[in-house]
Amino acid sequence: MAKNKITYICSNCGVTSAKWVGKCYNCQAWESFEESTPKTSKASNYSSSDIKPIKISDIKKDLTSRITSNIDEFDRTLGGGIMPGSIVLIGGDPGIGKSTLMIQICENLLDSNPLYVSGEESSGQIASRAARVSNKLGSLQILTDTNLENIIDNITSTNCGLAIIDSVQSIHSEVLNSPSGSISQVRHCAYELTQVAKKSNVPIILIGHITKDGTIAGPKVLEHIVDSVLQFEQGPNAQYRILRSVKNRFGAAGEIGVFEMNSSGLSEVKDPSSVFTSGTSKEVGVAFSASMEGSRAMLIEVQALVSQTSFNYPQRQATGYDTKRMQMLLSVLEKRMGLKFFNQDVFLNITGGEFVSDPGIDLAVVAALVSSIKNIEIKNKQILVGEIGLTGEIRPAKFTQKRIEEAARIGFDSAVIPSKDKEISNLFKNIEIKSIERISLLPHCLF
Repeated sequence: MAKNKITYICSNCGVTSAKWVGKCYNCQAWESFEESTPKTSKASNYSSSDIKPIKISDIKKDLTSRITSNIDEFDRTLGGGIMPGSIVLIGGDPGIGKSTLMIQICENLLDSNPLYVSGEESSGQIASRAARVSNKLGSLQILTDTNLENIIDNITSTNCGLAIIDSVQSIHSEVLNSPSGSISQVRHCAYELTQVAKKSNVPIILIGHITKDGTIAGPKVLEHIVDSVLQFEQGPNAQYRILRSVKNRFGAAGEIGVFEMNSSGLSEVKDPSSVFTSGTSKEVGVAFSASMEGSRAMLIEVQALVSQTSFNYPQRQATGYDTKRMQMLLSVLEKRMGLKFFNQDVFLNITGGEFVSDPGIDLAVVAALVSSIKNIEIKNKQILVGEIGLTGEIRPAKFTQKRIEEAARIGFDSAVIPSKDKEISNLFKNIEIKSIERISLLPHCLF
């Protein structure tokens, strides 16, 4: 019998090598190669040699409606619900609430006979968690197994309408000799489960571990195999969780859902703007804007503190915002408005713990900095939307109308926008629209 040839796979990028090397030649990661043995002669049960190409005009259109979990924040991240036959990967820190959210989804979809597969907890531990979440989960099917072949048999034989695998790194296939959690096992198990989902039209949700860098553990090809990748995030305020869509074949990536952790599980936050702002009170160095997260506009509060430094090198610190972009905006203010920050410590904070990379909030950042260095309060209930260029011009931001609509809903009565967006002022009757072209004109609108 021919001896199986051993190969090595990079745990960071998935590239293969005939021999072990200390540094990956593809992604430059150190000591990332792991030993892998190829499959034995046992082939996949879900491959077929009689599949032939067909014309696209002969294909029956899939008009199957999505499966709604009745958790609006979760459905939003997937573009309106779970697509039948899709495979979804959810990653996040340990204890952030991945399993709790899956239990709550199972509660809302008991009529579709969901199957919860756990490779890390006993049935008693799962039952205890389910009892804390709800007392209506008596008919939920629980399978505590790590064998891939047995899991697939149960998915196909129980006629379940949804399968949840907790976690994909804990299961293994008898086809491979490597241990569970290895690169080859994770890749093979994910591929086989994808084939089952597509053939049986049963959606499968995979829970995945993450590395210390915050990325999903396993080969990068794992994220390419699945249809959707959701990332559970937790900000400095441990009470709130953000579910972010990183990849979605059936909807827009970048959508987020906001949850609050409490004693009975995760509850939806229907109004995220109230989470990321402390109100509309007048304070020096405080400005308001609205950022776009996918198709959702969320009100944010920008706080700036500018104070004279006692050191040779002033400090530049930003929380929830890109420090380099803040430094660029400071240079623009010095050049175009004559403000002097060279002897000032500058601290910037986006309240609520959310990191905002949307350039549409540049105008609010600049306004907060100007308010702080001049020690003058900005007019109350005013939102600022616009991107700042290096020449000091104010450029339109994406979805300005949605941002202003969100501000008007919260109770703001005025908005400062770029002059190129002034035509949208006719769309609003209850909010005053002020349009400016350059940041040099900003003080006339703020104070």
